[in-house]
Amino acid sequence: MENRIRTLRKELGLSQEELARRCGVTRQTILAIEGDKYDPTLLLAFRLAAALGVTVDSLFTPPAMEP
Repeated sequence: MENRIRTLRKELGLSQEELARRCGVTRQTILAIEGDKYDPTLLLAFRLAAALGVTVDSLFTPPAMEP
């Protein structure tokens, strides 16, 4: 699942460490999510969206569905 976390985090001038602190996770978790190596739980997705000031819908792009 693609996401806009890195882009939005940088626009807001937040470090991975600061975003992690605001969301109650480690910096490594943020790194893994930004690198598309880990899909966050629903709760974490809402925390990320709130910390970045956007909706969950606008933060994540689901993979294309095959017919």
